Parts: sequence; structure tokens; C-alpha cells
Amino acid sequence: MKLLAVLLAIGTPVMAQEAEGFDPLPTFKACMDEEAARYERALRGLTGMREAQEFEIGDTRGVGYCGSVGFVLCDRKGALKAVQACQLEFAEQQDALAEKVRASLPEPEAVADKGGPFEQALYPRVYALAQGSSAGPDCAGDLPQRGTWCTAWEANNRLSNAFLTWQLARYLGAAETAVDAGWADVPPPQRPLARDRGDQ
Repeated sequence: MKLLAVLLAIGTPVMAQEAEGFDPLPTFKACMDEEAARYERALRGLTGMREAQEFEIGDTRGVGYCGSVGFVLCDRKGALKAVQACQLEFAEQQDALAEKVRASLPEPEAVADKGGPFEQALYPRVYALAQGSSAGPDCAGDLPQRGTWCTAWEANNRLSNAFLTWQLARYLGAAETAVDAGWADVPPPQRPLARDRGDQ
């Protein structure tokens, strides 16, 4: 469903995009760099409020979107074997990033006195979720044609868990920015959207 949502948001099939000269999709890394920067902007807005706010800006939909972008880029490889090989490489890329994010997370004991009761109860749980492992192969028994797709999506789920934990740690002031931690780069400035001539 996430992949379908991306395709609908883009508005046309991938091949039609290229044929009609649409801007290319960002790389997965560029997408995640922007997602980390987006969170920092949201965090600054939250901490700038006069009264203390609970952790209500934790959101992993952006990680899911970046995963969908990665799948579209793999789909553009064309041949099934090339697509599947791309999906396996994409799974490795996501797992490698998730490992870097986990390495930047503080232990629960280090944040035990930070935040309010809600955050103090939440952090150990999301930390354990980020560190957890499956009881067995997540994609066992899936169709061969869908196995690599499943493998890459499970990697996206693991990355989402790590990213959410980092968001909470940042909110608590207990973790570095993604850039300072070394797992993201500063994204380039976004171009302003062109004005619709009808608005003039």
C-alpha cells in the first residue's frame, strides 16, 4: 500500500514520468537526509513553545516514504532479476543505516530522568524495539517473486524502529543530530515551487 501511495502521489507510472520529463526521484540516502532535517525543523518548533510539550512529533511515515522511493527506483531496473537484485541491495543499505542509527542511541539508563512520565516510560520500550530481532525469517514461505520485496520492506521496518527511537532521544536532548552522529548529510536547499500563472 505504501508503494501504491507513492505512485499515486507522483501521478503517473514510472516509465511515463521519464518519458514525459518529470524530475527524477531522490536517492534513498538523499530522501533520508531530508527526513532527518525535517525532524530537526519540527523539533525546533516544538521546543520553541512557551510551555513544555509531550513527544507528539514522532513519526516514521517519512521513512516509509523513502522506502517506497527506493522500491520505485528498483522497479525502474526493468528485468525481474535486476529488480530483485536491486531490492536485496536496498535491504542491505537500509540495514546498514539502521545499524548506524542504533549506534547513536543512548542507553535507557542515560535518559531515565529526562522528559516527563510519558517519555520516561516510552523510551525503554522503543529502544528495545529498535534493538530487537525476529524469532525467525520474516519472509519465509513468501512467493519467490515477492521474497526480495518482503526482505527490503522488513529492513525498512527495522530502520523505522531505530529512527523513531532516535527521534525520541533527540527530543530528550540525549542524542546528537543525524549529521553530527555521521549517518546523514545536510540536504541541499530546496528550490522554491514555481508559482502558478493562474495565481498572478
